[in-house]
This record gives sequence, structure tokens and C-alpha cells, in this order.
Amino acid sequence: MKTGIAFALAAAELAYAHSTFQSFVIGGKDAGHHKGVQTPSNANNPITDVTSKSMICNGGTEAADFLEVAAGSKIQLQWHHNDGAGDVSGDSAEPIDTSHHGPIMVYMAPAESKGEGEVWVKIQEDGLTGTTWAVDTFYKNKGLIDVTVPNLAPGNYYIRPEIIALHEGNVEGKAQFYNGCGQIKVTGSGSASLPAGVDMTKAYSSKDPGVLCNIYGDVKCTASGSAGYDIPGPAVWDGASGSAPAPSAGSGSDNETTPAPASSAAPASSAAPTPTATTPATPEQPSATQPAAEPTVSAEAGSGSDSGSDLPETFTIAEFVSWLEKKTGSATAKRFARAFARRAHARAFA
Repeated sequence: MKTGIAFALAAAELAYAHSTFQSFVIGGKDAGHHKGVQTPSNANNPITDVTSKSMICNGGTEAADFLEVAAGSKIQLQWHHNDGAGDVSGDSAEPIDTSHHGPIMVYMAPAESKGEGEVWVKIQEDGLTGTTWAVDTFYKNKGLIDVTVPNLAPGNYYIRPEIIALHEGNVEGKAQFYNGCGQIKVTGSGSASLPAGVDMTKAYSSKDPGVLCNIYGDVKCTASGSAGYDIPGPAVWDGASGSAPAPSAGSGSDNETTPAPASSAAPASSAAPTPTATTPATPEQPSATQPAAEPTVSAEAGSGSDSGSDLPETFTIAEFVSWLEKKTGSATAKRFARAFARRAHARAFA
């Protein structure tokens, strides 16, 4: 019953719940309506065909301006419910209706590409955290999306914020996509280049777990069908400063990675040598590409010479294992001896 009511309410709000990207906020100052922002040909209506060319820049044409922003700086992208919003008091759907839960992503592309082809690189994303959707935060922030510009080499770029509203996402082809393109001129001493990206007309499928998604009740919009939400599209570029960096030590962040504690030192023993620069404290462990060298027994091991060996010239596997374990204190040698015993045939060695 609750789910049915939620669907009905969402449907009733469709006519007035839309939103568009309209201006940049740089240094805390709004740069002006559509200044460096392409005006969409689709007004504030959603896109439901993920293969449509409107997925590129919402049908907009290049604006006259490219706004200067420094590489690595933080900017904001301002959205409104209606174009040229002006006084928005009393508009409950400003900047978007609260029913339009879903993720928010931001992409960039070289301006010379005009957004055509495999040029769009995802620089940040936000989906579902607990019970809070990215759009919920967007609504509370009055339509502002915070973005950190990657440390890119100077040049002209398109920046493309995108919202996916999932209030009807339980039906294939009903998820609503909202996007728009802004134009920036990156300045400064950055040196990074955007890698190969995706074609926005091919970036999503209508069947992606993050697109065909029932947000009512327990959200299970993952590839495995488990609880949670998979943000659709490519992964965030690891060169984007807008992606979550590895926390530094002592940052105090809740996400800080705590290094594993060092293992306790073994009790001092007269038999245990003190580690030196040439004697490791513990046996060297094999790497993924370099297996541990197998210990070998020299030809004199059982020759009866003055090597002091008590291994006879002819010996069984069990005798060899026992001898090797007795003669070496190495954990590696013992492991090798046991593995050798398991794998070898039971025969005598001459």
C-alpha cells in the first residue's frame, strides 16, 4: 500500500518537478544566468532514452563564453526548477521536487570535441549513503553541486553535471535524466590530460541496476541484487581531484585508513640472531611474481664426508624430511620439506 501511494504521489508531481543547470558560482559569486552555460533545447524536461543525442549536452549549443577557473579549484554548479528562476519563494519544486531521489555525477570533456564520441570522463559521483540520496543533499543545498576541478593542463573544457531521478525507475525506460553543459577555461600550472572517456549516448543501459531501480522500500539496485545502489556509468577517473583521495595519516577523517599494527616482537632468545642489514628479521616472503626459491640438498649431503651429515647415501622420503627439518630452523625449509613429502613418490634416492 505504501509503495502504491508513493508511486501515485510521484506521478502527480511529474508536471512541475524538473530542473536545469543554469549558472556557475565561482569564488562564491554567481557568474550570471547562462554565462558559459549552454541553454538546453529540451527546456527543463527529462530525457528517458539513454541513447538520445540529448544525453550529450541536453541539446544545447556552445555558448559564447568560457569562464576562467584555476586547476584544482572548487566551483559550484547552480541548478533551478525553472529557467531564469528569479524569485523562487513558494516554489516547493525549487530546485527540484523532493520525490526525485537519485544519484548525481559530473563529467568533463575537451571542448574541441563538442562532446561527441568517447570523450566524457567522470570526475565525481554521489549516490546513496545510508538512506540519503545525492539529490536529497542537492535539494538542501538549494540546487548547488560542489565540484573540484581536476589538476588539468590549461585549456578549454566542457563540464557536464547530471542527475538521474529514479522516482519511476522501477519501470524500464522511465528513469529521468537531467544534464547540461558548462564551458570553462582551466588556468594555472596543471599538467594532467583527460584520458579516453565514454560516449554519453552509450554510457548507460536502460537495464543497468542503477537505472532500472525501485527506490521504494529496501533499495536493492546492485549487480548482485544485494542491498545498496550501484551508480551507473564508468568509474570516477583516478586522476580527478574531485574523487575521494587516500586519507593522509593523522587527518582525523572517519574514512581514515588505519595501518595494520606491527606484529609483536618475539621474546629475546640467545638462539635468535639480531637482525642486521644483511640478515632479515623474518624469512623473505615470496611475491606474486617471484616464488620462493626451493631449498636444495647438495651432492655431499649424504656422501658420508666430513660434512657432518647423518643422512645415509640411500634414504627414504620420510628420512629426508626429518633430516631437513632437523638441519634447518627455517620455516620456509620446513614448509618445503612437508610439501615435498606430500607431492613426491615414495621411492628411495641413490
